[in-house]
Amino acid sequence: MDVGQLNRLVTSAFCTFSLAGCVQAVPPDLLTALESIDQDLIALRAPETAPEEYGSFVRQWIALKTRAELDDDLIRWPWETSELENELRGLYVRGERTVSQLHDRKVARQQQAQSKVEGIEDRLSHLISQVGAIDGRIVLGEQVVQTHHLVRQARSFLEAEDYQRALHLADQAEQGLLDQTTRLIEELGRYADPKRIASWQTIAQETIEWSRNYQSPAIVVSKAERELTLYLNGRKVLSYPVRLGFNGIREKQVQGDGATPEGRYRVTDKRGPGQTQFYRALVLDYPNAEDRRRFNLSKKAGKIAFGKGIGGLIEIHGVENESAEQTLGCVMLDNPNMAALFERVTVGTPITIVGALTKTNAVAVALSSLTQQREEI
Repeated sequence: MDVGQLNRLVTSAFCTFSLAGCVQAVPPDLLTALESIDQDLIALRAPETAPEEYGSFVRQWIALKTRAELDDDLIRWPWETSELENELRGLYVRGERTVSQLHDRKVARQQQAQSKVEGIEDRLSHLISQVGAIDGRIVLGEQVVQTHHLVRQARSFLEAEDYQRALHLADQAEQGLLDQTTRLIEELGRYADPKRIASWQTIAQETIEWSRNYQSPAIVVSKAERELTLYLNGRKVLSYPVRLGFNGIREKQVQGDGATPEGRYRVTDKRGPGQTQFYRALVLDYPNAEDRRRFNLSKKAGKIAFGKGIGGLIEIHGVENESAEQTLGCVMLDNPNMAALFERVTVGTPITIVGALTKTNAVAVALSSLTQQREEI
């Protein structure tokens, strides 16, 4: 028996008869405190966010706890040093420091993730509002829905305190927003093109001049502003809001694309009750020679798929029924407005449909706002 073992036996025997002044080899509150440190580390996701620090702590804690359990029956004098207790206290200090560091990291990640997710939510809301204002949903298709799903998932992970995944999904959503903004600008950039706007202004003004010269009615439709204006003798006599095709703001290319055509047309027929499925209708001479020329050029350039046709039967018409919210490529007016227009227009009346008439048109303003948002990301 070595001296240490002998001293422990003597101390144990003495303390059996005189418990005053004797203490356990390892204070129970120290073990409890280390258990709490371990739980705090788990709560802070240390196994995922700090695997090396947590692994080191756990290995030492398991080894020291095992030794403490083996020495559970030992007691000592208060003035006696305990190597095991010293090691446990050292581990406690390191564990407490790790908890503090991880807590600070968690707070920083939480603030970063919250700022990121909230920023993406705001930008998505802005995109949706701008796209809705110009009726550009069809341009983006399901992309907005997919981005909205990513943002919702990022919010869920944020609330579950899984900040890493929240940030990852927010980054994906951010890239989606950038891609969608770029696509909108590419598809609809002509609404902000000064040369294109000047061209539209020219043909609209020529239509108004025709009305003045021939003392006859003429119509100008602005797709960006969703507005139809009737001129008589060169003077504006009425203006009505209109709805376009489900893909109306795009340039019409083929049959069934839902786009409303742009160009100079004439009324070829007036159809009243019993002659049309709508309340009343003004039939346009689409496709005209210019439309066919553009169509053939696009087809030769490979921009139009094989088998696609140019389409036809474009009208300015009223509402078929109360549930009809949009037309397939025509220009739709509410029935009372259509009735007033129908009475003032004759076969042969020129109708000019343009993208926009001002640089500050609704589409250009929306694109400018989205471009600014993209640059801030």
